Amino acid sequence: MGLMSVAVRTVVIYFVVLFMVRLMGKREIGQLSPFDFVVAMIIAEVALLPMEQPEIPLLRGHAPLFVLVALEVGFSYATLHSRWLRRVMCGQPQVVIRDGRILNREMRRARYNLDDLLGQLREKGYPNPAEVACAVLETSGRLSVVPQTWAQPPTRRDLGINAGPAGLPMVLVADGELVLSNLAASEKRQDWLLAELAARGLRIEDAFLAALSPDGELFVSPREGFRFSTAKEKLKRKGRT
Repeated sequence: MGLMSVAVRTVVIYFVVLFMVRLMGKREIGQLSPFDFVVAMIIAEVALLPMEQPEIPLLRGHAPLFVLVALEVGFSYATLHSRWLRRVMCGQPQVVIRDGRILNREMRRARYNLDDLLGQLREKGYPNPAEVACAVLETSGRLSVVPQTWAQPPTRRDLGINAGPAGLPMVLVADGELVLSNLAASEKRQDWLLAELAARGLRIEDAFLAALSPDGELFVSPREGFRFSTAKEKLKRKGRT
C-alpha cells in the first residue's frame, strides 16, 4: 500500500474517532466514569489497528468502534433513568471530612491516603482540615470542599457593598469580525460600537476582542502589534501640527 493510501486511511480514521468521541458527550477526562474511561482506552487501541495493519479493511476495523460507542451511549442513557445503575457504574461520593474531623474509615474504604487528602486540601486553599466543614470525594476522584462559616471570605453582601449584575461578557467583536447575533442580543446599535472603538483609535478589523460586560462596560483588546491610541491623544497630535 502506497504512502497516499496510508495517509487517506489515517485521515478517515481520525474523523471517525473524532465523531465517536463527540457521540460520547461533553465530559472532562477527570469526570469520566470507570466505564467511560475503559471505553475510551479501548477505542484508542482499536483505532490503531487499521493504521498499523493496512490489510484490515476500514469497515471491518471500524465495526468494533461503533459497537463500543453504542454500548457507551446506551449505558449513558440507562444511567440517566436508573439511580441504582449509576451507583453500580459510577460509584457514590464519600464524605472524608466532617466538621474538621478526618474520617479515616471512609478514606480506607475509598483507598484514599492522607497525603492525597492534604494535597488536594492545599490546592483548594484550605491547608488546615479544621477549616473544613465537609469534604466529599466525588466519583470523578476530585475533592469538593465546603469550608466552615468562620473560614469563608466575606462577600459583598456581608460588607454592605452593592453588587452589579452578574453574568458573562458578551463578545461583540472576535478576531476583527463583528458578531452580529451578540450585538443584536446586547440591544446595542452598530453605530454605538463603531463610536466606542473610534474613541480608542480603532476600527472593527483592528480589535482582536471587544466584549460588553453585564454592567455595560466595554472591554477592547487590539490586535497584537497595533499601537493603541485614544481620541484625546490624536487631538493632541493634531494640535501640535
